[in-house]
Formats: sequence, C-alpha cells, structure tokens
Amino acid sequence: MYRIMLFPHETDTSELRRALWAHRIGHRFTEETEGQVLWLADPSQHDALIRLLTRWQRGERIMPERRRRSTGGAALTLALRRVPVTSAALGISLLVFAVMAVLGDIVVAMLTIVPVAVVGGGLAFGNLADALASGQVWRLLSPAFLHFGWMHLIFNMMWLWYFGRQIETLQGSGRMLMLLLVAGIGANLAQYATGTVLFGGMSGVDFALLGYVWLMSRRAPASGFFVPQMLVVFMLGWMVFTMTDMAEAVGFGNVANEAHLGGLVVGLLFGWYYSGRARR
Repeated sequence: MYRIMLFPHETDTSELRRALWAHRIGHRFTEETEGQVLWLADPSQHDALIRLLTRWQRGERIMPERRRRSTGGAALTLALRRVPVTSAALGISLLVFAVMAVLGDIVVAMLTIVPVAVVGGGLAFGNLADALASGQVWRLLSPAFLHFGWMHLIFNMMWLWYFGRQIETLQGSGRMLMLLLVAGIGANLAQYATGTVLFGGMSGVDFALLGYVWLMSRRAPASGFFVPQMLVVFMLGWMVFTMTDMAEAVGFGNVANEAHLGGLVVGLLFGWYYSGRARR
C-alpha cells in the first residue's frame, strides 16, 4: 500500500470513499494518531486517484453516472478477469463437481491422491510413490478440487473467493498461485500421512489463505489486508470442533482435519514471512 494523503480526524471522507470504490480504485483509510490516512493499493492508479481527489476538494461531482442494469454480467466478467488464479480454481472445482454428477465415481478415482480400483468386490488403493513415478503428478493437488455435496462445495468456494480475491488483488496472481499450489499439496500430504485416501475439498487451501490474510492484516496493517476477527474465531473454532467426538455425534465425522491443519500451518508460515518483509 502507498501512502497518499493525511486528513484531519474531523474531515468527512465518506463521499470520497464511496467514489473511490465506485471508480474501482483500490484503497484503504486508516485511523492514525495524527489523522485519517489514505492509502493506495495499485500505484498504476495514482494519477486517477489524484484527479478524483482534486475534484472532491473543489466540491465537484465525483460519483460516476449510473450504469444500466444490463452491465451486471459485464461487471462479473471483469471481476473474474481481475483475479484469474482464484477464478480458475473456482471454475475447475465447479466443473469437477458437475462432471462427477454425470460420470460418478470414475472422476473420484481419477483425482484421489492415489489410484483407486475395485478388486474382488472391494476397494484397492495404489501407492503414492508409484503413482508419481508413473507420471500421475496431478494427484498431489487434484483432491483439492473434489467436493462431495452442495454444502461442501458452496462453503469452500465462498471462502476461496473471499480470501483469494483479496490476496490476488493486493499482491498479484503469482502470490496467489504459489499459495494455492503449496497449500493444496501440503494439505493433501498431511491428510494422506494419516492413512486416509478418500478425501477432498478446497478447505485446506481456504485455511491457508485465512492464516495468510490474518497475519498480513495483523503484522503489516499498511498492506491493505483485512479479515474480521469474528470470522477468524469462527473458522478456527470450527476446525477445532470437527476434531472432537461431538462433531461425529452430530454428523460431521468425515472431515479432513489434518488437511485443515496442514493448510493453516502453510498459510501461517507464508504470512509470517511476507508480513515481515512488508514491515521491513
């Protein structure tokens, strides 16, 4: 984030804030001891921000003209194009879910962390080392795109969009791709290490993104990241709850707890490192 201007505490900046968001200029206001500080997320938008700020100081109209409602689809397309990695992960998950509904277990067998086959009326599982040696390297990540129900899919995609879009907007697609790959593979390996094979979901990545955004917002507040503390408490509380016997008693027994924990550790490690760099 780039510091732009300091305003006195008593200055009403509400109209300016609305106009900045309406013009899609990424920014943040922080309350400092000396006043309100305006920060800019993308330096390429500096000139546009200054022009809008000058018009606001002159008392001119700064809100854009209302657009027709038919632009809703175009706005969604634009939002998806701005975060290609997050959009791709979301799209692949939806596509896999749809194909699973048509082809069934064959899709699951292709994307589990090790090959699965029916032998003698029962399930037979392959070995990860053999699968990798035969070139099936996609299995390290592919379980993250498997979802076993609408609620499983919806909640994972919701958190992926919330955290992934924030990371990709503020720090670029490269950072988001790195987190997705490392957290996805790390979470899958953590779950596989417990002897579990039939698991899936983006929740391990979601917990990694949560840990990353939370540490960035706490240790480097000028970076522009933000996550409500109650959301952090809820998600961490949910992770702990699913590890207890009570969760199994109420129907939440088949949860990839180790994947959640593994993803969270990856996100916290990256968050600690990059927040330290941002502070320096």
